[in-house]
Amino acid sequence: MKSTRRTAGFILLVAAFMVFEWIMLGFNLADGHPTAFYVVHGILIAVNLLIALVLGVIGVRAWRSHRSAPSDG
Repeated sequence: MKSTRRTAGFILLVAAFMVFEWIMLGFNLADGHPTAFYVVHGILIAVNLLIALVLGVIGVRAWRSHRSAPSDG
């Protein structure tokens, strides 16, 4: 499947935003919640960081494939 450089950049931007968002959430969790709250949010953070990693790999591969493709001009 071919994608444009614009699409690849958007995917990379979404991945970077997800990493930033969930790391900030991890730092901003306040004390005083039950243990289950931290377990659930820890799982959410881990899963979303994994999704961000997958999106980042897809975005980098798309970006590189566009760069290495021969131009039409």
